[in-house]
Amino acid sequence: MATLFGKIAAGEIPSHRIAENEEFFAFLDINPVAEGHTLVIPKKEVDYLFDLDDGALGRMMAFSKTIARALAQAIPCKRIGLTVIGLEVPHAHIHLVPLQKESDLFFGNPKLKKTPEELAQTAAKIREKFI
Repeated sequence: MATLFGKIAAGEIPSHRIAENEEFFAFLDINPVAEGHTLVIPKKEVDYLFDLDDGALGRMMAFSKTIARALAQAIPCKRIGLTVIGLEVPHAHIHLVPLQKESDLFFGNPKLKKTPEELAQTAAKIREKFI
């Protein structure tokens, strides 16, 4: 059965897409811990990031790097943090989070309340940085 993220990558569930290629898909988290919080997933359904073969893992990190660079240009921040948690959705994914301070990466913090329109504006701002 397809996971939530698998359905998002397949276009069955709407998302605020940032970028994609034949293997990977990046989209905004709808419960962000910071503005621009982005998820990067493989289109192939794999439960845990470290279950990916070495080649796919390397390509996913390289894809994430391009997303992080665009994100850093679009959202004022000191760094882009990266974390792998993977407990809520059984589909490998990387969180890319714009950081002002280390505690911005704490997922116990209250989530930002963003409207679909605000998320769409943020996604557009990030996508512009790929051009």
